[in-house]
Amino acid sequence: MKVQNLSSINIIYNIKYEFSYLLKENRNMQNKININLGLIKRRSRAYLQILFFPLILFTMSSCFENQGIEEKCEICISPPTYVGYNPLFIDEFNATNIDENWSFTEGNGCPDACGWGNGELQNYTDENIEIRNGNLVITAKKELDGQYTSGRISTYGTLSFTFGRIDVRARLPKGQGLWAAVWLLGNNIKEFSWPTPGHISLMELRGGEIEGRDNTIVGKIIWGLPNEIKDDSGFTSLKDEKLNDKFHVFSLIKEQGKIQWLIDDKVYFEKTIDSSMQETFSKPFHLIVNLAVGGQFPGNPDDTTVFPQEMVIDYIRVFQKQ
Repeated sequence: MKVQNLSSINIIYNIKYEFSYLLKENRNMQNKININLGLIKRRSRAYLQILFFPLILFTMSSCFENQGIEEKCEICISPPTYVGYNPLFIDEFNATNIDENWSFTEGNGCPDACGWGNGELQNYTDENIEIRNGNLVITAKKELDGQYTSGRISTYGTLSFTFGRIDVRARLPKGQGLWAAVWLLGNNIKEFSWPTPGHISLMELRGGEIEGRDNTIVGKIIWGLPNEIKDDSGFTSLKDEKLNDKFHVFSLIKEQGKIQWLIDDKVYFEKTIDSSMQETFSKPFHLIVNLAVGGQFPGNPDDTTVFPQEMVIDYIRVFQKQ
């Protein structure tokens, strides 16, 4: 069990909070159970003291010791803190309403960028985003008139991030034409045209059965001028499972000289930030979460695509480098 980056307090925190994810994912459980030093507290306020620390630690270690995509974690979680980082924004989505740091994006991008500049088909509405059972749920729908709706939120104007780490625990949609993404955009986007402010995709899913898309995650970085776009990307694929099957932790570590992309604490892509990129990627970025339908990257839905589709996020944790 990798605990070199955790104090004993953090281990207790993991036992108290992270084990509850195993229970939250079991839809047959009627009561969510919180673990606190061997105590189980049910919502009925009944207390029962038991000793199953070995079981908890064994369950946790199955994730923390994940060394590769083929070594699957049964319940994929991440530690609540890291040495050398301070928590900047932690959203566990346990409140009734969306946190005030998030704002909704609505519409289809018109008139300035119809289809959001990518030929996307969805119209974003706040009705497609909800808090449900301790998760943020963004739902892509095909409406009765044949049009598509979905959701997008961002922290523009409220929360920014320069250097540090972001962990996103999520279960992704599946199917041709679905495009789920968690990404960062430079805060000066209203001063300069994309991609001059810089664009970092923490993760993107291009849904579909072909080419194993439903089990492939992509990390991407884009910079340059509108007429001289530069980009680089990396990807990794899960073996014998789809990203829709269960929750995984998607992470980004952003430092002065490099950026790393991870899934379940395993690095699958790394980009050196050279001197020509330093000015762009040393400035504050805000966070965007969205589920698009159609467009140049995934292609449009077809007869195999089943709606509605959901992007379910258990938590988003942003840590600032000390």
